[in-house]
Formats: sequence, structure tokens, C-alpha cells
Amino acid sequence: MKNTSYKTILSKFGDEQGVTGLLKYLMLIVPAFVIYSCIEPFSPPEVNNVETYLVVDGFLNIGGDSSTVILRNTQNTNDDTPPVTEPGALIVAESENGESYTFIEMGDGVYKLPPINANTATRYRLSIRRLGGREYLSDYVQVSITPPIDSVSYRLDQGQNAMLIYVNTHDLNSNSRFYRWKFEETYEYRTAYYSGLERDFEKRQVVSRPEDVSLCWRTLESRDIKLGSTVKLSENIIKEVPVNVIRIESNKLLFKYSILVKQYSLSREAFEYWTDLAKTTQGTGTLFDPQPSQVTGNIKSKEDARELVFGYFSASTEATKRIFINERLGSYPRCSPPDTIEIADVFETTGVLLSYYQDPTGVSYLLSSSDFCSDCRAQGGTIRRPPFWQ
Repeated sequence: MKNTSYKTILSKFGDEQGVTGLLKYLMLIVPAFVIYSCIEPFSPPEVNNVETYLVVDGFLNIGGDSSTVILRNTQNTNDDTPPVTEPGALIVAESENGESYTFIEMGDGVYKLPPINANTATRYRLSIRRLGGREYLSDYVQVSITPPIDSVSYRLDQGQNAMLIYVNTHDLNSNSRFYRWKFEETYEYRTAYYSGLERDFEKRQVVSRPEDVSLCWRTLESRDIKLGSTVKLSENIIKEVPVNVIRIESNKLLFKYSILVKQYSLSREAFEYWTDLAKTTQGTGTLFDPQPSQVTGNIKSKEDARELVFGYFSASTEATKRIFINERLGSYPRCSPPDTIEIADVFETTGVLLSYYQDPTGVSYLLSSSDFCSDCRAQGGTIRRPPFWQ
């Protein structure tokens, strides 16, 4: 707090009421100072705990796409570094009747199992052996049969200035009343400027760009936990459950957008686990983000039952449905005007070459100083058109 002289305070309240004003002034600031001086930072012991625990995210996809298991380690809630991945593990899905399926390590803690047509009438468990030799087993779980997705719909919400994506399904056989949804969204986008030239540093020449880097597609996976239940309903019908919100200002809907919704039936135990996890990660994100409380699952250490292991293994069939949206919502990207450079300066400057520029003084080049404005790959996408793209 800045030093304030007695005369300065008196001048604020007037000469006649200076003393009274000063007393009032002190009555306000002294309690505030005392309260402020009593506040000391407090960090619970678990926040600074350096010990880490295994986090397992994965399930066995029966009769559908490939199965994925991701192994990483826990972080403290005040740790904003990327999660530590778990390489070199041996992961096997085992059935009660003796069948086994070994996952293939893909890198970055990701392990995949190609599509399998396993027996849905038996139970399965997950076996994990870490690089250091420690072993973990999940409980045996029954395969949940997922009904087809009836439809995926969308509606513009003017209040949120966003497009809302909904899923609809039903199960007349009432095999499951608990559901979880994931999605993959893919959108087409373009840069503000077209780049038709590039530098050949080896030959010290400017050559035509062999590929179009102004048009890209980017695919993102869902991060939030989306759950639904019909336990309290008279019929096993899911109607317009929101699974994604697309902000208009994101420009994902400007050209073309597609979403692949994935649906899974869950057991009651799995649903309760994901519900508890969703409550603790609302402000953080996913299973691998720092968690404010402990939500353990059905995976345990073989050597030490007291060791904490996070994650839940389940087995389920998968139902999917893809839709495309062509609403042209958003605004075309804008960037600063390109610069003009002389031929002699082409290899002495940075930036993306756009095209030739002819003026009365001779030939020059147009240059964009930002990759973001002239090379769509700088925004995380790829110039390869997805095979499913319409």
C-alpha cells in the first residue's frame, strides 16, 4: 500500500472533519490490513506429493474398431507439464475361457489392438506388466452390448452462439440403461493467403510449390466425459442428449464439418466410476489431467493391494454414426497485408512466399510473415483429404 501522509488524508475529508475522517479511514484500512496479514498460503500435503501412480484408460472393443489402452502417470494438481507416458509395457486382454489378445505399442503410452470378433458371452480382464516388472490385473468384466445410434442431430443455439450436437438411441431389449459417448470431429479450413512458391535452399532458387498448403483438414477427439442413463425413465430411450458444442467463433463450421459419434453401453459399476470421475474433472478435463480427488477403478496391483491404480477396464461393442454439417458459419480468416521483397532478399528473410509481383521497377515477391496465414499445416491440420470426406 502506498504511503499516505496525515495532511493528505485531512485534505480528502476537509479541515473541519479531518480528524473524524481520519478515524473512519483507519477503521476501514486497519481491519483489512489485519485480515490480509493473517492470510498465508496453504498447500495440502497431497498436492506436493512427489509419488506418482499408474493411470489406465482403455476398453476392449468387441466386433468393432480397434481397441486402445493408454498408460500414463498421475500428476499433482499444480503441475501443468504434459503427462508422463508409460512405454514398454506388455498389455493383454484375457478371457475366462483362455483366449488372449496382445496389444501393440504405438508410442507415447498408447497401445492398440486390431479389430477382433471375440466371444461376447464370456468375461474379460486386462493384464498389464510394466517395463520395470510390476504387474496389474483388472477384474473380469462382462461384455456390454451397445444398441445402434438412431440419429445424430444438430441445432443452432443463438444464445450460446454455438451449434449443439445431439445423439438419439433406444434399446427395446433393455440390455443396458447406461451409456457413454465419445466423438471425433473433423473440419475443413483454409488460410487467408495462397502460397504458390517456396525456396529451394540447396539450388538457391525459388520454385513452384508442389502441393496446396492453403487447404487442410483437422481431426480432434473428445475430451469431456459424456454419460447418459435411462434408469429413471419408463422406456430405454435416449433423446437429444448433447454430446458436443461447436462455438461459431471457432470457425470449424465455416467450410465443412463432420462428426463421428461413438456410443458404448456400460455396466452399472462402470457408469458409477465414470460419473464420479466426471465430477472430479469438470474443471480439469480428462482422466490424464490432474485430479483433485482419488477415483480408483477395477484395476489393482498384483504385488501390493494398497498401491493406488487409476482407471477402469470394460468390454463393449461399439455403435457409430457420422454426419456432415454445411452451414457456412463463422468468418473468413484475416491477416496483415503481405510484404513485398526484392529477389536479392529472398534467401535472407523469413516468412512464406506467396507469388511473384510485377511492378515498373521489376519483379518482386509477395511474402507473408506468418505461417498461420499462409500454411494451413501451422494450425495443426493436414493437407491430406480424409478418405471419408464428402
